[in-house]
Amino acid sequence: MSNIKLVEDEIGRKLAEAAETGELQGALGYGKPMIEDPGWDSTPAEFRMPFKILKNAGVLPPEIELFHQRAKLRAELDAAATEAERTTLRQALSDLEQRIALRLEGLRASGSL
Repeated sequence: MSNIKLVEDEIGRKLAEAAETGELQGALGYGKPMIEDPGWDSTPAEFRMPFKILKNAGVLPPEIELFHQRAKLRAELDAAATEAERTTLRQALSDLEQRIALRLEGLRASGSL
């Protein structure tokens, strides 16, 4: 039996136990759809759940701020009135996306993710 299967079984057992004792019903948002976090869609899929877990624990990785900056720049670009403004914003967005890509690649290469 694989380690993943063992972990999944243990998680299932803990959830069933929490449901039986009523502990699960006391959880924030129990029985309600998950509230979508700002930036969820612009966060790479492989980072969404780990970042959400860290956020819920009160620990925000610096990459989250980069994703928020990217979302803000995209909104500013969509609202830009002049071509000069759009050009400046496109360059800033390109620079930021390169920083994000390098940061994430560094995390992948180091095994931090």
